[in-house]
Amino acid sequence: MKEIVYTIKDPLGIHARPAGLLVKAATAFTSAVTIEKNGKSADAKRIFGVMGLGVKQDDTITVRIEGADEEKCAQELNKFFAENL
Repeated sequence: MKEIVYTIKDPLGIHARPAGLLVKAATAFTSAVTIEKNGKSADAKRIFGVMGLGVKQDDTITVRIEGADEEKCAQELNKFFAENL
């Protein structure tokens, strides 16, 4: 299992556009991807789950990746967060 801890820098947090892009990035991999914030978690491959977390600027999220391609998925999601959020 891989784990990414990231603090959101985007002033709008994870709003519709980046949430859609995040779901698209996560679904490109077979690994299970879960996002957690303040004890609540959601499947990163489901837009409503991601949006339901209500992630705002300066919130810290934990992304857990587990599966056959977890290493590559973690690399891509790290890059995604740095570029988009």
